[in-house]
Amino acid sequence: MMKKQTLIACCLLLAGGSMQAQQWPDTPAEARPATRWWWLGNAVDEKNLTYNLEEYARAGLGGLEITPIYGVQGNDANEIPFLSPRWMEMLKHTQTEGKRTGLEIDMNTGTGWPFGGPEVSIKDAASKAIFQTYDVEGGKEIVLDLAVNDEKQRPHAILSRVMGYAENGSCIDLTARVKHNKLHWKASAGKWKLIALYVGKTLQKVKRAAPGGEGYVMNHLSKSAVNNYLSRFDRAFKSNGVAYPHTFFNDSYEVYQADWTEDFLEQFNRLRGYKLEQFLPQFLDTDRPEISRRIVSDYRETISELLLDNFTRQWTGWAHKHGSITRNQAHGSPGNLIDIYAAVDIPECEGFGLSQFHVDGLRQDSLTKKNDSDLSMLKYASSGAHIAGKTYTSSETFTWLTEHFRTSLAQCKPDMDLMFVSGVNHMFFHGTTYSPKDAEWPGWLFYASINMSPTNSIWKDAPVFFQYITRCQTFLQMGQPDNDFLIYLPIYDMWNEQPGRLLLFSVHHMEKLAPKFIDAIHRINNSGYDGDYISDDFIRSTQFKDGRLVTSGGTAYKALVVPAAHLMPADVLAHLSKLAQQGATIVFLENYPTDVPGYANLDKRRNAYRATLQQLPAVSFSETTVTPVGKGKIITGTDYARTLASCNIPIEEMKTEFGLQAIRRVNSTGHHYFISSLQEKGVDGWVTLGVQAKAAALFNPVTGESGEARLQQVNGQTQVYLQLKSGESVLLQTYQKPLTDAKPWFYKQEQPFSLRLDHGWQLHFAESQPEIKGNFNIDQLCSWTTIQHPAATINMGTGVYTLEIELPDLPADDWILDLGDVRESARVRINGQDAGCAWAVPYELRVGSFLKKGKNRIEVEVTNLPANRIAELDRQGVKWRKFKEINIVNLNYRPSSYAHWAPMPSGLNSEVRLIPVNRKF
Repeated sequence: MMKKQTLIACCLLLAGGSMQAQQWPDTPAEARPATRWWWLGNAVDEKNLTYNLEEYARAGLGGLEITPIYGVQGNDANEIPFLSPRWMEMLKHTQTEGKRTGLEIDMNTGTGWPFGGPEVSIKDAASKAIFQTYDVEGGKEIVLDLAVNDEKQRPHAILSRVMGYAENGSCIDLTARVKHNKLHWKASAGKWKLIALYVGKTLQKVKRAAPGGEGYVMNHLSKSAVNNYLSRFDRAFKSNGVAYPHTFFNDSYEVYQADWTEDFLEQFNRLRGYKLEQFLPQFLDTDRPEISRRIVSDYRETISELLLDNFTRQWTGWAHKHGSITRNQAHGSPGNLIDIYAAVDIPECEGFGLSQFHVDGLRQDSLTKKNDSDLSMLKYASSGAHIAGKTYTSSETFTWLTEHFRTSLAQCKPDMDLMFVSGVNHMFFHGTTYSPKDAEWPGWLFYASINMSPTNSIWKDAPVFFQYITRCQTFLQMGQPDNDFLIYLPIYDMWNEQPGRLLLFSVHHMEKLAPKFIDAIHRINNSGYDGDYISDDFIRSTQFKDGRLVTSGGTAYKALVVPAAHLMPADVLAHLSKLAQQGATIVFLENYPTDVPGYANLDKRRNAYRATLQQLPAVSFSETTVTPVGKGKIITGTDYARTLASCNIPIEEMKTEFGLQAIRRVNSTGHHYFISSLQEKGVDGWVTLGVQAKAAALFNPVTGESGEARLQQVNGQTQVYLQLKSGESVLLQTYQKPLTDAKPWFYKQEQPFSLRLDHGWQLHFAESQPEIKGNFNIDQLCSWTTIQHPAATINMGTGVYTLEIELPDLPADDWILDLGDVRESARVRINGQDAGCAWAVPYELRVGSFLKKGKNRIEVEVTNLPANRIAELDRQGVKWRKFKEINIVNLNYRPSSYAHWAPMPSGLNSEVRLIPVNRKF
């Protein structure tokens, strides 16, 4: 089972009632970044598996998730069928080498996506409902041909029901009167509407399947179909004597048109308490009067529960039986995302595109994809993890930030920080492609960027990015969540309001599916609070203990917020009222829920709901009202900031006053934060915290520096001094006792002058493809694509800038080397010593300890992106796009040439400065 993260609070309790600060703690594999590992065509071998694993481990990765995918053109002879004895040998070799190199090995429970393959029979394939409607005149013998109109469905479709609906509203089940697709029925007088329901097949095949993984997508709503699918893995592991992996993974739910299963009507009757077939005219009514909306909502709830029980829980239980755990992306599915995320061991969200934070100095690129996953979307996974008491929230990270070959480490950092403040603490790159050592550049590639692989030039400096992620995740995995609010997910409003029948909660469409909820989440966050979403089922099991609301996963919260929901089950409202009676704070924003969802026993449930509603305070929501209820209180209002402030929960001023993004966790010695300035400005001042502390320490996840923070108490609140420039991030840990023997954090006070280092540089290339020989005198720093060499505009490599300076004897506690506009990452050596790597904005390094009075030699190794080289290959007509299926496509999923790309600036692109700094305190 999953390793329990040891609490690694950075302090020790001393006899005198004080705390002793420690350095950065050791980190487990889970704290290091992981990656999706594409096996193209399963064409892997022992030698190259070992080579790849060693490269990944050397760079600092901690885990690999094997996902087999389509192959390389002309490489059929080397492809290995998925789960074949040879494939299992390769998995066993990978597991052995992973253990040797310290890499955790996971695997997809399939190839490509969604789950499916050659052993999925048409019976077990994803299913859909086919409705055919007929208008007939009664009073005579009816003989009606009910054959399925769609010829593709005729071999597979199974008749489920034939229902007749009379003008007076009565209905009759005519299914037993159908023989060989013909209805024989003596109809009563009057006009009748007949509806035939067939269970058809979507005929969807596994997308991007690897060899041995081709076939139908399975029926995720069928318990037997899922069980049959998983049995293939049992046979493969057992017969080949291979250990089950640490984790099984499932990608985002992309099962299209799968809106039914063979026993759906029976399951609907069991779960909802009435027969859907008696209301098919209302169910199919596209005008959606109230009764139709309620029936469709019941249908959507049933689909959700079948997916949860028959797939998610069954798959996770199967994994547990074999000593493995599950990691799952629930988004894209038709289910209640909170309940489905919470049902697995590691919920996983997905970033899809590049966020625009307007970080000062960050390179912009016209070839980008807007991020469809904002904070509100990313928090579904972490919310499921938090309320269920799961240690990890993972992420599919950097899917399509920019066009291929154009993504830098600096562009990755802000979206990584967004993941962290959203609750992610176990990230996975999307992704890394297995590529043989001798494969001609650019090696084997996957169609979607980013390519975090040794064949990419950014790999040279990726280890420092990996260290950054590791340091952040070490903190974000320790302790427990400490968000302020539970926030009710108004799933019934979503199910009730959206048109159509099957509703998929896709990353790309949430703005349309839940605009009011998204707005509420941002308003809550902007008011200085944080929260986790909670579903109706988790509310039912939430208790009030020791002054807090405690979920079934053991996580505690200060209050529960219901943001402008209109529909809520009667028992859920009653439980909220009960929690308030016991002492909880319950907040209703904009309105009380006005009705119950669903159709069955509507009057009875409405009466129960109204009885509870009458017990709630009679208020006008136009003004914030705080009403005592039992031992607790109910707060109402429309002004989010004012209403939430009435909870008397301290806000995080860093969000409201300084525009910072942050997440807070609690540990045995206090609290700890991840904080990022994802905005144009920074902060340099005293910031009031939302928690009390006697001491605090700051940790720089980029450099590894740490020290005791400046702290003061003002009006009973704790303030910490923060210095962050635009784009920077920091880890803050607070303590309940003073610190001893802790070095102070270095707060910088830049002096009003600096040394301009913009002349006299020499440039040579340590690495370059095509090769660039010789030394170049640089009179003024600008892109190396402007130097006089035919390969300057088409190369990928590392240019070394060298400068000798005379350092004046100035009073300074330290010096900052500001590299300005770097394209794209820079390693610095001063007087032969490594002084650090600048890979994200601001491109600055503290270098005082490496400088000396008098003459100093500065070397800056700048590595550019592969874009200029790949564009030249296209201009030369080199056939490097050699992959099957989708091959390589652009941001719009279309084949494209890069021959028209203008040269991307490379190297040092602006003046470099040495800035003397003193300690501010």
